[in-house]
Amino acid sequence: MKIAVPKETYPGERRVAVIPASLTPLAKLGFDVHIETGAGSLAGFSDAAYSEKGAKVESNRTALISGADVILQVRGFGVNPGAGAADLPHLHTGQTLIAFLDPLGAPQLAQQLAATGVTSMAMELIPRITRAQSMDALSSMATVAGYKAVLLAADHLPRMFPMFMTAAGTVAPARVFVVGAGVAGLQAISTAKRLGAVVSAYDVRPAVKEQVESLGGKFVEFELDTSGAEGKGGYAQAMDEAFYRRQREMMARVVAENDVVITTAAVPGKRAPVLITAEMIRGMIPGSVIVDIAAEQGGNCELTKPGEIVTQNDVTILGHLNLASTIPYHASQMYARNLQTLLSHLTKDKSLVLNLEDEITREILVTRDGKVVHPRLTGAGERQS
Repeated sequence: MKIAVPKETYPGERRVAVIPASLTPLAKLGFDVHIETGAGSLAGFSDAAYSEKGAKVESNRTALISGADVILQVRGFGVNPGAGAADLPHLHTGQTLIAFLDPLGAPQLAQQLAATGVTSMAMELIPRITRAQSMDALSSMATVAGYKAVLLAADHLPRMFPMFMTAAGTVAPARVFVVGAGVAGLQAISTAKRLGAVVSAYDVRPAVKEQVESLGGKFVEFELDTSGAEGKGGYAQAMDEAFYRRQREMMARVVAENDVVITTAAVPGKRAPVLITAEMIRGMIPGSVIVDIAAEQGGNCELTKPGEIVTQNDVTILGHLNLASTIPYHASQMYARNLQTLLSHLTKDKSLVLNLEDEITREILVTRDGKVVHPRLTGAGERQS
């Protein structure tokens, strides 16, 4: 089977779907890897490194894609609708595309993908079950984003994170508040704690309190009814506006006490809930920093401008997009391993086998035989629930 790894075309994307270390395991599964010239260069992987491990480096993108059995990408058409549209005419029946596709957020693009005949699988739909942990690309990328968010905050904050005892007096530690204790939030807590900050965190799911405290953070609790806040696979579920209004009222005091606020709250397929209001920002300490990891989904902060850095009331609000791509070497390493493990799961006797009785395969399958087949997109999932 021929795997094609095209160079990523989304603006600013530096990751690559396969790294040289993945080639030997993929060969054992029966895959012959062909990669586009320069596909790994921005992540720190040269064409020569791929060639040395047995990959074939090709410069003709059209031939690479059209001649593949399996196409592996970081950002497929669903999350790269602009430049990604150029690849659609080269996709066809008999091929399998595996990438981030955002089918829940952009169902209309899934229809366009289905029209090509390609069988597509979305990496963000990997179920959060024990046997799929090593395939969970969302968690891998959230780990990178949570780490980088703290570094960005430290860089923009006019204070140091740790406490220092010096001849010139004692320097008090920075106070960091993390909103959302999922994978990104937990990594942010851990990183901020290692840098010496005093860290607190809040999540609508009370069950994560133990995880926050195990990392040295203080879990902030509000008197809210959080039943139903956790959905399938441990993801947070969207709540009604009355819940978010009460939550914001209680959160204002905590936000005002902190130097850094890192927001990570996202709900798959929906706009990120607004948790930090303009009024809260007016009550923050001058020089404070907000890093909105959810900026790509619209942002948790009312004043976030996705892709921009803005300052309001002497508070810096960072709306960086695609944080995982800013550390492309390790992000690519983790993503490539996720793909490698998934392919191992899907492959039998050196052939790709789609067993719809298997939960992992069933959950990630978006298009097949010219149709959108995922129940959450066809409405079948809603009728069953």
